[in-house]
Amino acid sequence: MPNEPQRALFVVHRPDGSTQDINVLFNPTELSFTKGAQIAEIGIPGIDAPVLQFIRGQAEKLTVELFFDTTERGMGANATSVTTETDRFYGLVKMQSQSHAPPVCEFKWNPAHFPGVDLPKEHGNQQRHSFKCIVESVTQKFTLFSPQGIPLRATLSLSLREYRPLEEQLQQLNLQSIDHTRTCVVRRGDTLSGIAGRLYDSPGEWRRLAVDNQITDPRRVAPGRVLEVQPIL
Repeated sequence: MPNEPQRALFVVHRPDGSTQDINVLFNPTELSFTKGAQIAEIGIPGIDAPVLQFIRGQAEKLTVELFFDTTERGMGANATSVTTETDRFYGLVKMQSQSHAPPVCEFKWNPAHFPGVDLPKEHGNQQRHSFKCIVESVTQKFTLFSPQGIPLRATLSLSLREYRPLEEQLQQLNLQSIDHTRTCVVRRGDTLSGIAGRLYDSPGEWRRLAVDNQITDPRRVAPGRVLEVQPIL
């Protein structure tokens, strides 16, 4: 049906380069993302609060609840156990013989509207259309059984930890260091203080830009002019 929501999907990346698709029977009703940053407190005697310094980002976590039900295939002695569906997800937290580790997975669901796809452009090309991850934990709750004890209904809670290789992160972040000389093209509406805030994280460094580029009137910088941006040593 055209209005039916797109089915969620887990793509399992195997060590030999192959992939395996695991479809979700019922789409999750909610997704819970947690992303943090590791911040260090630099204590300086005599000041009111410590200075905060960013150390590194932390791996993002996604918690997703999945529902499984096989009662439509019957509830008698020949009923289909719901474990035929849930064990495929339980296996994602198990060690593989080739890699000696659980597989790398990718959670996909409505890629055009996946959380993170509309990340502002100042974050480089870190926008995403899915969640590449390692399955950190699987909690299974079986809630319905046939008279013969066959499990027929279950809810799984999966905790997924972000997986991003170093090469991929460096490409996405496109990090630029302030310890190298760079150039900047003045755009219409730019001011020296605005440029200094963008490049040095300090609008007060406009004086450095003015001196380095021999600008006598910092309020009048022609659009299109190329400024030399010296490093702060």
